[in-house]
Amino acid sequence: MDDNKMVGGKVKKPGKRGRKPAKIDLKAKLERSRQSARECRARKKLRYQYLEELVSSKERAICALREELEMYKQWCSAMDQGKIPSEIKALLTGDEQKMPQGSSTKASKNGKNNINSNGQG
Repeated sequence: MDDNKMVGGKVKKPGKRGRKPAKIDLKAKLERSRQSARECRARKKLRYQYLEELVSSKERAICALREELEMYKQWCSAMDQGKIPSEIKALLTGDEQKMPQGSSTKASKNGKNNINSNGQG
């Protein structure tokens, strides 16, 4: 016998299994490919825009935290010299109206500068 096999009374020829792909119009296939590429580029552009906005917001947050850190360093150096900054006095007395508008205390909102019942910060 040659390469043909008898299965259930039918002769099967060796080769690829499954459905044979239909003859797809080459122009339609190219157009689908182009459309897919356009969509991919659009998704990539949106992803990069999102990431750039995220980086920008993180950089702004870092700048704000650096400014806050510098303010705290100045307060510490002033207290090391025996001076109590007016902002801290205002925090301790609870009188925030005397404080300048530019130096709102984020730490007091976080509860970091609040004094507990036994007088420790």
